[in-house]
Amino acid sequence: MKSECDEMEKRSDEEVEGGGGISEVVCFAAPDPPAPPVVGSQMGHSRYTETLYTEATEQTRPPDGMVIDAGSEELDEIEDAELDDDDELLTTCSPEPPEPLEMEGLPQEDESSQPGKLDPELDLPYIFKSIREVLSRLNNDELFKFKIWFKKWEPLPVLQQILDGDVLDFVDKIIELFGQDKALTQTISTLERLEKTEEINELKTRCAKAMFRFYLKEFLFRKSQITHEGVPQAGKQQFLEDVYVEPQISIRGFGGVDPSHEILTQTPKPIQVPSEDSFVALNNLFRLQKDDGSPVKTVVTTGIPGIGMSVSVAKFCLDWSEEKANRDIQYILKLSFRSLRHFRNKEYEEEGISMQDILEYCHAPIKGLKILEEENAKYVIIMDCYDCYEAPLDFQKAPEITDNNTKTHIDTLIVNLIRRNLLPNARLWILGRRAAITEIPSKFVDVVAELQGFTDEMKDDYLIKHFTDAQLSAKIVRHYKRVPIIQILARQPFFTWMVSRIFKSCFKQGNYGSNKPRVTPFLIHFIIIQTNRMLKFYFRKRDNEKWSDVEVNLLRMLGKMSFKMLEKNTNVFTEEDVKDVALDLNEVVVFSGLCTELVPTAITGKRTFCFSHYTIQEFMAALYVFLAFYLESKNVLESGFLPRVFSYKYNGKSAAGLVQCAVARTLGSKLGHYDMFLRYLCGLLSVHCHCNLLAGFLYSHGIPKVEGLVEAEQLLDQTIQTAPEDRKRNLYECIREMTQEDD
Repeated sequence: MKSECDEMEKRSDEEVEGGGGISEVVCFAAPDPPAPPVVGSQMGHSRYTETLYTEATEQTRPPDGMVIDAGSEELDEIEDAELDDDDELLTTCSPEPPEPLEMEGLPQEDESSQPGKLDPELDLPYIFKSIREVLSRLNNDELFKFKIWFKKWEPLPVLQQILDGDVLDFVDKIIELFGQDKALTQTISTLERLEKTEEINELKTRCAKAMFRFYLKEFLFRKSQITHEGVPQAGKQQFLEDVYVEPQISIRGFGGVDPSHEILTQTPKPIQVPSEDSFVALNNLFRLQKDDGSPVKTVVTTGIPGIGMSVSVAKFCLDWSEEKANRDIQYILKLSFRSLRHFRNKEYEEEGISMQDILEYCHAPIKGLKILEEENAKYVIIMDCYDCYEAPLDFQKAPEITDNNTKTHIDTLIVNLIRRNLLPNARLWILGRRAAITEIPSKFVDVVAELQGFTDEMKDDYLIKHFTDAQLSAKIVRHYKRVPIIQILARQPFFTWMVSRIFKSCFKQGNYGSNKPRVTPFLIHFIIIQTNRMLKFYFRKRDNEKWSDVEVNLLRMLGKMSFKMLEKNTNVFTEEDVKDVALDLNEVVVFSGLCTELVPTAITGKRTFCFSHYTIQEFMAALYVFLAFYLESKNVLESGFLPRVFSYKYNGKSAAGLVQCAVARTLGSKLGHYDMFLRYLCGLLSVHCHCNLLAGFLYSHGIPKVEGLVEAEQLLDQTIQTAPEDRKRNLYECIREMTQEDD
């Protein structure tokens, strides 16, 4: 027995062969058995114009409806030339659903052209279908109440939009208006008001991944959208998106130290810089591949102090939470070492703790979920502030742990996480200062990325973004470029922030800007801020807490080591050099914020260190000489060889005598060896620097001012008259550093 469809198709063929025209071809699905009584709400055709969401989710419509293909043209009016050989008029009588449609309109790449396809359970069609199927169980009265309560406080036009239509229309509209994440969570909240426990549990179970991802996006967005640059101050926060400038990041770094100098063509031991082809974008760190073509799993990021690692983490998280980058990463979890050190308390050391406990402590909604253990799970764990952890990790002797629920010491858990014994599907992003992260064996690290800081264009862009007053930002950009060493140091984002803050304050004075800025106050601010940050980050002290003798001694001994290095004409030091001044290596190269570790050479493999910039070493040497003179009436420049450039007519214990010895060393050495040291020493002798800036930190207020500065200035004036031409410019700058008052 032939079906009605077969008969209709036969009659259609006969009409075409006979030249007859038809206005439409209609095919109905075969009749289904009688439907059961309706309990939930019925679903019909959408009343709304198709939207992006409707197109993407139309395949979720039940397949038992009729399929109609209507045309307005007569078939005999269509010319043969307009039809391709493969063109057909498709009709179907099958109740089977059509093939899944390609999600046209839904981006498969993000704005950085990264592959951004989500896990199916996190993407729109799945969320749409889950909400629709759960709401379809509601009867008409329950559905009406649900719609009313869903967005009770929305404006009337919006409320009317979501009241009209059936369940399919409703789900389509709420996702269009509020997005899939908020639509899902609001659906669950509204179901709770209806006390629909079964529906709630089903929706939570089906969309557990999406709900956890939404929690992480909201959590990271709140944590990352506001930035407190430099020194956090109440009311001084800014939106990260408004001020962020991405620094250069290299995957073939050499220590991150800028070799540029105002006077020297190169530092005593030349420092290598990475090539342009080694730079990678921040959001592409987990797009990199290993030599065998497999994706990287562990990325270590480092850089000199003040290079902006924390801000880079915030930007990475913010872009992910806003779905601007890395859409295919299911989850991003933060396990900062600053938080992990909390688990070193006695209560945890006695009882032990498991990796699951840590995850639940840091991210409570993960409790009861096994989504991180799924084979196809793709997620990133960010472990920043490695240098803030309070104990060394033993990668050799730590026992092997593979179960997330095994309780043990926190050190053992961290080691096994980095070994990839725990959470093996995780991508690890570990950040810290190089002298600290060298503790991690290289076999557990796929890529070492090094933040290089700002180019000249990035510095200007950063300063322009920080000010709504275009005229003020233009003044600041012009002003900081007047002193080469400030422009060089501004490669560090932290120093660029200092430039913006200091000059913004200075330009409030009407007459400021007629003279070039001085360098010495900048470097004094730099060491004070870095020392305060050290106390806060590593020793948990309060903001601006008074320095103890330990901090004062650290800076003085660092200065002493710097001075010895200057005398030896070297910019590199070793652990033995640190021990010679009775300091701890970690204090110097990790905590101080003034030094960093260089990449070991392949020949010796010996650990070497240097200051984050050579001119900071010159400044610290000058600070040591000044403090010995100011606090102990000691002229350390009198010892050793003193070239007889001119006769010494000033007492060595006077300011002029100190400058006299420094000038003799400078002019008796090659250009650049002591020139910046002399400039900083003269700057420290100025009343503004040693009374207004340093007092209260390295020594108490009330100590008398340095006397005899007039004679010291006269000495510099006389020296300029007979000095070689290539030395005169720096001597003029020395006078300016010593005498220039605040404009």
